[in-house]
Amino acid sequence: MRSRVVVTACLVASVTGGALLGSACRDIGPQTGSETNFLRSCDASCADGLSCICGVCTRACSAARECTALVFGAECVAVAERPAEAACDAAGSAAFCDISCSGDADCEPLGAPFRCQGGFCRTPGDGETATACPATTLAPGDNERTVTVGDTTRSYVVRLPANYTGASPMPLVLDYHTLGGSPAEEAEASGYRELAETEGFIVAWPEGVDGAWNIGPCCTTSRDVDDVGFARALVQAVQKEACVDLKRVYAVGVANGGGMAYHLGCNAADVFAAVAPSAFDLLAESEQPCQPSRPVTEISFRGTADLLVPYEGGAQQAPNGADITFLGAVGTFERWAELNQCTGSPSAADSDGCSTYSSCADGAEVTLCTTEGGGMTWGSPEIGWATLKRHSLL
Repeated sequence: MRSRVVVTACLVASVTGGALLGSACRDIGPQTGSETNFLRSCDASCADGLSCICGVCTRACSAARECTALVFGAECVAVAERPAEAACDAAGSAAFCDISCSGDADCEPLGAPFRCQGGFCRTPGDGETATACPATTLAPGDNERTVTVGDTTRSYVVRLPANYTGASPMPLVLDYHTLGGSPAEEAEASGYRELAETEGFIVAWPEGVDGAWNIGPCCTTSRDVDDVGFARALVQAVQKEACVDLKRVYAVGVANGGGMAYHLGCNAADVFAAVAPSAFDLLAESEQPCQPSRPVTEISFRGTADLLVPYEGGAQQAPNGADITFLGAVGTFERWAELNQCTGSPSAADSDGCSTYSSCADGAEVTLCTTEGGGMTWGSPEIGWATLKRHSLL
């Protein structure tokens, strides 16, 4: 926890009362009043023992130690340092628990929604009027849907978790099946269906043409399939039927489906905030050009004994007969770190076999989780989601 010097003006305000406090402590604009989480904006009341102080649901404090129970990195700061325009209630506290910042990296302890705004960690949209959610036309649980891409009708299944209310946006995860698989099989095997219920996000399982995904020269026999266009259309279709947080859309998948998650990171970085591929690697640049429009967080899961996609990479023949060249697990790890402009060395592998480049452009991360002796693996949805949810489109 960093030390903090409380601004003198604030101390004066707490003594002299309303006039100075009103001009020094400034609000962040009209809010809904419905948010009750620490560091969420408010206009009236907050739950869970928090108070609405200068437009933020938080806790009054007189020392830094009183803030640690709320969140790691929180400090006791002066209300005089609050951003924006209007005035606060003169009866409010002179200081409250908050996190100051000089960049987005300082807000990482709070998770993906938080960005550095006006010198403080705030959720995207603080100070703005929230966009109204559309009327929900999906039923709780699984919903079979189609969407037209060009002149082709594509199928997918989308699931609303039981805790979906339609009152606030939820993240969306696209979960891609393996070669020859199906949405139902992927939903059964990947673990994201169950995780969606406990973590509170929408999950969709697209269905591939020929049971495959079109990635460079691999892997469909129908070579004109537009799977990137399908992904974009699917996200737009779900957004019309449910309340989707478009800054928090992610792609995951296994084997050929993992390759599709990579492909979306390469070619749809304006839509997908982060990707979590399993049991696949990037192909050689000449076969699968990859130039994301922005740094994209990536966490991959690989087994060293995978017989279908060798851990060390190399030349292979794809199921559709095409000659392809895998970069390998480590080669892909290093390539994605290069794409994300990561600096320094990756961390040593942890107990889950995960090594991470954490100093990358725009706060992105690149992680490789290796299972020694493991074959084709779906990886851990819990570990994957823990990384994905920390990142959103800026």
